[in-house]
Amino acid sequence: MFTMGDDRYYSEKLSADRLKRCYDIAPPRTRQYLEAELDYATSLLNENDIVLELGCGYGRILPRLAESGQSVVGIDTSYNSLLMAKNDYIGGKRINLLEANANLLPFRNASFDAVLVLQNGISAFKVNPLQLMTETIRVTRAGGLSIFSSYSPNFWDDRMEWFRLQSEEGLLGEIDWNLTKDGEIVCKDGFRATTFTKEDFLALTNSLETGNIEVTISEVDKSSIFCIILVL
Repeated sequence: MFTMGDDRYYSEKLSADRLKRCYDIAPPRTRQYLEAELDYATSLLNENDIVLELGCGYGRILPRLAESGQSVVGIDTSYNSLLMAKNDYIGGKRINLLEANANLLPFRNASFDAVLVLQNGISAFKVNPLQLMTETIRVTRAGGLSIFSSYSPNFWDDRMEWFRLQSEEGLLGEIDWNLTKDGEIVCKDGFRATTFTKEDFLALTNSLETGNIEVTISEVDKSSIFCIILVL
């Protein structure tokens, strides 16, 4: 049994080939969402940027990030996912991988031009979201961006369809349909997937102790909510 706050779910149960399978079976609307999210995120990058992706998994988007910036570092808590990324995805590109926890980043202050926490990582990582956001800002240079995304409420039905397919393949536990509602998906093996709304992101950024930031929140493709933090 994996408890609600147990970050081992992704590192021990849903990693490498199993995680990739989640994306392989994604329906067309979900594939559109994933592409739109990535297109928007990469549009925010500059060619000279040093980029950090938190929760890079098996390396799904690392090549695209490398194409958009100067170099990329991807971190994840799953050694198996990182090994798959190394063997199958990064090739000779300007990408480095590191097994690390996003809640305590092993980097100096102001190390990156852009830090990305995409596809609802702020929920999926199962770490304190305020601490996660504080850490991303700490390692982001002045003039750089800390970029977060979560699911839009408008994507709920399509998100449910995608998670239903994952559950039926045994990639996730059986969905508890009595508890699954209001943006939260609950499985009977203890897995929970929440979301951050525009209001949630605003409340979180307003709680940050640093005032040297500018925050923009927008919806993309009626499927993603982006919170973009410009570090001043």
